[in-house]
Amino acid sequence: MRAVIEQVAPAAKLVVRLLYGSGLRLLEALTLRVKDVDFARGQLTIRDPKWKRDRTTMLPRAVTPDMHEQLLSARLRHQEDLAEGWGRVWLPDALARKFPKAAADWKWQWIFPASARWRDREGNEGRHHLHERWCSGR
Repeated sequence: MRAVIEQVAPAAKLVVRLLYGSGLRLLEALTLRVKDVDFARGQLTIRDPKWKRDRTTMLPRAVTPDMHEQLLSARLRHQEDLAEGWGRVWLPDALARKFPKAAADWKWQWIFPASARWRDREGNEGRHHLHERWCSGR
């Protein structure tokens, strides 16, 4: 497996290591939010997976240092977005209505944010998670 992981593009290595070490599906890994990582317990919470029930899985110790680095990188991007007046992520409708400020809160941000921002019809701008094609190199 190490030989396979070494062939993966550097930017995608952490995602691939998460898939291998925790049993996540690709989209589950890409849609992890900051609040879904519990370093103290060494676990990840997967929200609304295939069977519509949240579940937990292990956070492999081997990826913990890289996960901390990824979170630092994501936080810097989020702070830059906030400074530019954006810094929002998509939230399910009920959550977005119930907690209007949550979309800009750090704990709701994606661990693997996309490089480009989106803009909705009202002119609001935010950031999605990485797209699945990003990991395939296409």
